[in-house]
Amino acid sequence: MLFLNIIPFLILGFFIGRIRPKTSERISLPLIKFGIPLSVMGLLLKVGINADLVKTALLAFSSISIFIFFLNYLPKLKRILPNYSLQMGGLIGNTSFLGIPIAIALLPTNTINFTIGFDLGTTLFAWVFGPYFLQNNNTNYSFINIRTLLKSILSSPASKGIIGVLITYMIGIEKFMGEILWIPARIVIFLAIIVVGTRLGIILNNKKHLLNSIPNIWYSIILKLFIFPIFVFIVCTSFQLNKVETMAIVLQAATPSAISTILMAEAYKKNQETAAKVLFITTIMSIITIPLITVIIKS
Repeated sequence: MLFLNIIPFLILGFFIGRIRPKTSERISLPLIKFGIPLSVMGLLLKVGINADLVKTALLAFSSISIFIFFLNYLPKLKRILPNYSLQMGGLIGNTSFLGIPIAIALLPTNTINFTIGFDLGTTLFAWVFGPYFLQNNNTNYSFINIRTLLKSILSSPASKGIIGVLITYMIGIEKFMGEILWIPARIVIFLAIIVVGTRLGIILNNKKHLLNSIPNIWYSIILKLFIFPIFVFIVCTSFQLNKVETMAIVLQAATPSAISTILMAEAYKKNQETAAKVLFITTIMSIITIPLITVIIKS
């Protein structure tokens, strides 16, 4: 069922990308402005908020924040992953479209809050800080402009979604709005998949262009599929989570690069090819790495 929902939209986007390459940029910006806030609201209102979800969301958010901090403040690491597209491609996973369905298929239903919590933490980091990072033209600064960052956070798609959730809870219509917003949230997912397909179509439109290597791209891929899941596994172990809970969380960390990295790259016209190739390669390789990680944790 997962592939029946995804593949037709990928194929549609693929052919659109080959025929009309600029379409992905036209779709991405409206998605970020309007679609993502609705999607965040739909997710939060549909699932509800409990301790496991909040705990796992904080774990995901904190883990990504730690890596982003060290990648930008340690010169040796900064040289390895010099721009935010490579960094976010190596840290922001495709939890919504791949990680959650895999966890539902492999794990007990009582782990769903851990799964969705990690997805929520990842989503919040991506859409709170991603636009700020990618719109900042200076990639070599040594400090963050707090005023600009706060302005970006308040105007980010995720923050708008959270504000919307708080308003619905205050009014007392959270259940009603949760059902209503779940429909546009799914439409946002399908449009996001089309954007991925269009970018892959653009890449594959020129085979020589596809084979061109991007500096340091493999560092981003290794970070996403191996280093970050290992780090999250260590964190779960240190918090003494049981094996099933650890599996639920590490599976999310091991997912390939997220569609959101392409959406932001397209919307802000920063390193689109880099984001697309990281997503493409990690998605292909995850067919092997995710089952391997599953076997290792179980053993």
